[in-house]
Amino acid sequence: MHTLSVDLGERSYPVYIGRDLLSDAALIGQHINGSQVVIVSNDTVAPIYLDKLRAAIGERDLVTEIILPDGEAHKSLATLNEIFDRIMADRHSRSTTLVALGGGVVGDITGFAAACYQRGVNFVQVPTTLLAQVDSSVGGKTAVNHPLGKNMIGAFYQPQAVFIDTNTLQTLPPREFAAGLAEVVKYGLICDEPFYRWLQEHIAKLLAREEAALAEAIERSCASKAAVVAADEREGGLRAILNLGHTFGHAIETAQGYGNWLHGEAVATGMLLAVEMSARRGSIDRVEVEAFRELLLKMQLPVAQPADMTPGQFLDLMGRDKKVIDGRMRLVLLSAIGQAAIVDDASESELTALLETFPRAS
Repeated sequence: MHTLSVDLGERSYPVYIGRDLLSDAALIGQHINGSQVVIVSNDTVAPIYLDKLRAAIGERDLVTEIILPDGEAHKSLATLNEIFDRIMADRHSRSTTLVALGGGVVGDITGFAAACYQRGVNFVQVPTTLLAQVDSSVGGKTAVNHPLGKNMIGAFYQPQAVFIDTNTLQTLPPREFAAGLAEVVKYGLICDEPFYRWLQEHIAKLLAREEAALAEAIERSCASKAAVVAADEREGGLRAILNLGHTFGHAIETAQGYGNWLHGEAVATGMLLAVEMSARRGSIDRVEVEAFRELLLKMQLPVAQPADMTPGQFLDLMGRDKKVIDGRMRLVLLSAIGQAAIVDDASESELTALLETFPRAS
């Protein structure tokens, strides 16, 4: 097992990475205090892992299990309210702990529920998808979606601990696994060129889900995320680099209907748009654009924008994004491979030209 720390002073917490962590009652028990627990999962993950986690949590005076429907479409205020209904009906107190067992949707909505219930209760993350393990479970961003924008309603709220059991990746469907790789490669692009080159060399091992390669990719991704979050918890500056491709990607998710494009799929296309834009500005060589496109294809991720999205629709949705400040859209581009740059000078004409000439899905 490897342990990283997200250093946030009094709110620092560990990220544990290893095999069979779901069965480690002693480890999990260190971070679930008190006699009341709420486990939130979904109807895909719960049949596989809920019993194992419940056994590790052990006997408590009150344990509530909340099983949500699977999918991004259920990351909503209505679902959040269903969680509150159950917690309140079972009379959970301020000393309860919420446990998120699942992917990014479960983690985000459980964390937001924990942030709100009685003005804040403890929660822990048990991510079971690659995307959640390397991204959404670390850093304290919690939220639900709104029809007009992704993750627009939420809070910064840190967990007590994150338990990354790498065994859960063996049951992850190929499409979900590929979506997680998009967030893995992001870290190489924005702050770790050696890691990016390592990914190019080891992609076959990752796709084969070789244990050693997966463990290294997860640990290096989490280490990058933890360092950025420790330096800028609430995205006042540096943390924005984690949004490479996300402004484009969130527009795709919103336009296509949450869940029709997986988050990682939309971010992959969004990152390629950002890398293409960086090349057009002369920041990186065009050969790097093509190499990144080839890497995404090997990862079985989309490299073309949706056929039915117009530049006008893109710009409208991007203009509603959380990263718009005082009417100026902030985008994350690259000044080099492994070095992100936050810009706010992208003109409508520049973005329109990019979107008009970027490949469309057939």
